[in-house]
Amino acid sequence: MPSYNVPDIRLVQNNIFPKYSVTLDWSLLPNGTLDDTQALATAVCVALGTNALAGKNDLLPDPDSSDRCGWWGDLDAELIWNGWPIGSKLWLLRRSKIAPASAQQGSTLTAVENYIRDAMQPFVDRRICTSFEVIATRVDKQRIDALLRIFRGPLQPIELQYQILWDAMGP
Repeated sequence: MPSYNVPDIRLVQNNIFPKYSVTLDWSLLPNGTLDDTQALATAVCVALGTNALAGKNDLLPDPDSSDRCGWWGDLDAELIWNGWPIGSKLWLLRRSKIAPASAQQGSTLTAVENYIRDAMQPFVDRRICTSFEVIATRVDKQRIDALLRIFRGPLQPIELQYQILWDAMGP
């Protein structure tokens, strides 16, 4: 059963994730080589912090725009470089209010969890991890955090806490 490697670099994000911009930098070891000790966390950061292409039926956050975002490199990604489309649709929630489960459009927490699951599924498909679980929590009136627990067979699970996933991002 072949497994696919994750990126061999570490990108360090600033502490405001994923506001409207994220500053990333190369992390180098003292000998000048790239630090790959956090490659999985970096790959997850890219998967969640990059805007996935919205579907034709997805409600866009800006009613005056037809920009479905996404990355041009996702076009034919599998054919060209044996890859998969990267990113999450978390950006679609940018101007939404945090809605409860009883809301007509459904729970925002459920939407956050589903968008993270969609972004993480390629990691299972490519055997980068064996499984994962996502727990989104409403921290206060205008904030959602998410815990992502990644399982890699018999190894200790990796827990990544994404805070300020949602922080007054409404209009």
